[in-house]
Amino acid sequence: MAFLRAKQKAQVIEKLSQVAPPGETFIACVHAESGPSPWLAAALGEIPLVGLIIVLTRRYYFLTLTNSHVVINSANRWNNRPGDVVAAFPRHAFPVNRVKRASIWSSMYIQMPGNSSPTRLNIHRIWRAEMDQLSAAFPPGSIDPSSQPFDTPQGQGYPMPGQPMPGQPMPGQPGIPSQQGFGAPQGQPYPPQQPYPAAHAAPQGQPYPAPHAYPPAQPYPPQPGAQVPPQGQPYPPQVPNVPYPGQPGQQGYPGQH
Repeated sequence: MAFLRAKQKAQVIEKLSQVAPPGETFIACVHAESGPSPWLAAALGEIPLVGLIIVLTRRYYFLTLTNSHVVINSANRWNNRPGDVVAAFPRHAFPVNRVKRASIWSSMYIQMPGNSSPTRLNIHRIWRAEMDQLSAAFPPGSIDPSSQPFDTPQGQGYPMPGQPMPGQPMPGQPGIPSQQGFGAPQGQPYPPQQPYPAAHAAPQGQPYPAPHAYPPAQPYPPQPGAQVPPQGQPYPPQVPNVPYPGQPGQQGYPGQH
């Protein structure tokens, strides 16, 4: 499904690029369908002809967020290919309200041009990430209080390249101090160590007895079949410790430049 979403968004961007003003940047694209709640439509679909009427009256759209607009394209009922632009709103004047983010089917109401009442649009959960990005254009107070929280705060777009994510300090500013580990409180030294009791100390004036020296080591007798280097000849020089190919720090290691 991710592949289908990527293909559909690419088709929408290609379509909009033909009519977009110069300098327009495409940020997010969301697929939506009009009509009553899909849950209600599924329940009414058991009634003869009612389900067919709901399907035939439902309309499909793509909502695209750009750096300056929210553009709405029609979508083909059968293959979801984008059609003509039906509305384009400035980001600061997006006429949407009663936005509700839910677990499966989210919804919003948009005042389409030429309609007397807002149009309900339903958005499936597979487009939730794109809907979170679209929330950057939602006006204050447009989100239903019972809605699930958006990953992108309302009215705030994603940070531009070079800017930190929310909660991270700006470059040059001190971050949140790390927690102190176990140990003595800061600024207070550890208490002085107490000497061992006198019972464990050596008698005054008498040093510890010198340890007995081990007898000189005797060489092991040669094992049968073992090769013994000739006496008086050193062992061959050892091969220097060369790192294995592909270890970090070597020329050509993946990810290292």
